[in-house]
Amino acid sequence: MWNTAKRLHTALAGQVLTRSDFRVPRYATVSLTGRRVTEAVARGKHLLIRTDNGLTVHTHLKMEGYWRVQPADGAALRSLGRSHQLRLVLANAQWVAAGYLLGITEVLPTAREDQVVGHLGPDLLGQDWDQDAAVARLARDPDRPIGEALLDQRNLAGLGTIYMSETLFLRGVDPSRSVGSVDELPALVGLGHRLLDANKERAGHVTTGDAGRGREN
Repeated sequence: MWNTAKRLHTALAGQVLTRSDFRVPRYATVSLTGRRVTEAVARGKHLLIRTDNGLTVHTHLKMEGYWRVQPADGAALRSLGRSHQLRLVLANAQWVAAGYLLGITEVLPTAREDQVVGHLGPDLLGQDWDQDAAVARLARDPDRPIGEALLDQRNLAGLGTIYMSETLFLRGVDPSRSVGSVDELPALVGLGHRLLDANKERAGHVTTGDAGRGREN
């Protein structure tokens, strides 16, 4: 999600929207055309696109969603068509950003973003990443399986199944072991952070046993 947010920020931030098309019933009549996008940021697995009128577009890919960014030419606009998978289009004079199969698509006041992301733990790729806080959250439930606890976004935000498995394998920890039985939780959490950070701008991802230098699948 960090890389998706970066691509959207590069394409949309600082630009006035020339097209805003929400293809979800609740927001079908909402238009942000004419508004300037101020930034696009990731919070864990959530994406927040903020505009200059105090509104935020909140999306989440869930399992199947993805964003496609294309130059804003006629071919790109025509390719959007009436795809039943398309949930949101935001475009300016240069770029078209289209979100497909988004698990969540909603608009809310920027001042109320905590309603949708306030429950999240420290963001592994956030500027405010706090390893100690993440470890403390994990330790609150010592009987919980460590694999399940690492995937709980309320403990630490941004770790998915692949990197949870990778992190535990590299540390030699069975996912079914309880949190309280795992030695060196800080080292485990720190490794998860390093794996994500090493891959945030990569097309592939670091594979098991190659955490030092990274390798694409």
